[in-house]
Amino acid sequence: MKNYGFYIDTANCSGCKTCQVACQDKNDLEPGLIWRKIIDVEGGEWQGDDGIFSEYPFAYHISLACNHCSEPLCVFSCPTQAMHITDIGTVNIDRDKCIGCGYCTWACPYDAPRLDQKSGRMSKCDMCYDKIKNNENPVCVDACPMRALDFGFIDELREKYGNNRHIFPLASPELTEPNIVIRPHKDSPKASAVNSAIANREEL
Repeated sequence: MKNYGFYIDTANCSGCKTCQVACQDKNDLEPGLIWRKIIDVEGGEWQGDDGIFSEYPFAYHISLACNHCSEPLCVFSCPTQAMHITDIGTVNIDRDKCIGCGYCTWACPYDAPRLDQKSGRMSKCDMCYDKIKNNENPVCVDACPMRALDFGFIDELREKYGNNRHIFPLASPELTEPNIVIRPHKDSPKASAVNSAIANREEL
């Protein structure tokens, strides 16, 4: 079975959150319940030349939802099998089986599953399963004004964009084999080596 995946272009993402809003609107999510989040990374360093020091700040954004991993720890940790791999390879939640225990969130290194306070059950990006079935893109992809997101079979995305799956501050891809391809921002190599941090952690 071929797996679907997302391409995330952090070099072009402006952090506008249009993808996030489109997701919330399509799925009628309650305020505060976010399935696709925008991670704002900020940092900087000082560089000296002949005794003159200058500061070089940088910032970039990562549009991240569930990565529909090939080795999903959320599925392996779910005690009721509510978290499962579907017939098209996406990782979804059977709401009738979910008891809202939160084990999936604790297991997921990307913090994708979220508790729906209204229903008391877990929820997350389902990659717009209904739209995929109709040969349509997920709404976040079509909504992006910068075309910083793409969607398709992960093998085809890797052939088109490369094999990179990691950028600071995301977890190591070896943990879950996420079905994503990331185009790194030009300053992202600095982020893991100099003073940098997630600037909007309270939003996430």
